[in-house]
Amino acid sequence: MEQQLRGDESGWWLLSYAGKLWLPKGELPFGLAQDFQLQGERAYRIGEWQSHPVWLIRQSRARDMASVRQLLNEDRGLFQLAGRAVQLEDFYRAHRFCGYCGHGMTISDREWACLCPNCHQRYYPQIAPCVIVAIRKEDKILLAQHNRHRGGIYTALAGFVEVGETLEQAVAREVHEESNLSIKNLRYISSQPWPFPHSLMVAYLADYDSGELKIDKSELLDANWFDFDRLPMLPPPGTVARRLIEDTVALCRAEREQG
Repeated sequence: MEQQLRGDESGWWLLSYAGKLWLPKGELPFGLAQDFQLQGERAYRIGEWQSHPVWLIRQSRARDMASVRQLLNEDRGLFQLAGRAVQLEDFYRAHRFCGYCGHGMTISDREWACLCPNCHQRYYPQIAPCVIVAIRKEDKILLAQHNRHRGGIYTALAGFVEVGETLEQAVAREVHEESNLSIKNLRYISSQPWPFPHSLMVAYLADYDSGELKIDKSELLDANWFDFDRLPMLPPPGTVARRLIEDTVALCRAEREQG
């Protein structure tokens, strides 16, 4: 899976290091390897986009290194490949040595894995499942401003799945911990790889069941019930959070029109 570049290889070039991507002019570079002085570098072919190979190179450049968030508004397939590149680079960088015996690791040439030639342990990239849920109460939707978010964005409640927990149990627990509410009519909607740093977002819709809204201030700055036609600043299009909110708005609008 790894190969040394001659210079005549073509495609999209994802140069990644420490969670950043090389984005000259704010875009992913496309063309021949030699166009970007990549001859002799080691590269991994991690996919294909628009019928062209997508390459990962574990390298940082002095300028134009930026967050993969800058690609959120791009095609979903491209964003997912960029996220894959960032996560694989982080995985390889974090697994230079075996966690069991301390021996130097080698990279598998058959799959995305690191191998220990001493104790024969095999390591794979770890993915952290995370649930996200939009909660509806009549013609209102519960939205929250998280401590980790900036810019006044309100979004759906979310949290990581804990050990020994089902996805459904995680949704109920997170909602209760963060808002003091109970929910019902939980239904799965979609999922989205989310490379911040290595999550898989599993998205649900739910209806309010009971409880008075009381936020966990260690997690949230604010939360409130918003009329579906008077919403605050929302997550950007292309995110699964935005889809959940738009799906809820569509349900509210349809019911209002039906009278």
